[in-house]
Amino acid sequence: MKPVATSANPPSNDETFLRTALEQAQLAADAGEVPVGAVIVGPDGDVLARGQNRVLRDSDPTAHAEMVALRAAGRALGNYRLEGCTLYVTLEPCAMCAGAMIHARIARLVYGAADPKAGAAGSVLSVLNHPQLNHQIQVTSGALAEECGEMLRQFFRQRR
Repeated sequence: MKPVATSANPPSNDETFLRTALEQAQLAADAGEVPVGAVIVGPDGDVLARGQNRVLRDSDPTAHAEMVALRAAGRALGNYRLEGCTLYVTLEPCAMCAGAMIHARIARLVYGAADPKAGAAGSVLSVLNHPQLNHQIQVTSGALAEECGEMLRQFFRQRR
């Protein structure tokens, strides 16, 4: 199955779960981290895991919001395979996170703001829809993009 990139108005569930991811992003910002938040929803529509950037707090370059959520979802399910799950994240994933999503067999990605410097879901790289990979992920981009992007812009404005 080829991934489908769309920018149309997201269904209300997408917006609801992205707002939950935005709450996680705010918690990251409050802790001095880059405000990125993630939520993983299972096939039944239940939130399995939440994540927020923890790179500085954990002194861990892999502690991106998506990775934190993927680890928590794997523990919740007792399996690293997260088949049928959707990952919601406020910022387009980087190559590391996109690779982990492929290994986890995430079914769908919904992200808010595009990342023109490191995005691996089409902005800089197209990791998630590379035709030679053994797993494809359906991608919905631009959901709540303005809100997600504004949170990042405000954070970096305050840092300067």
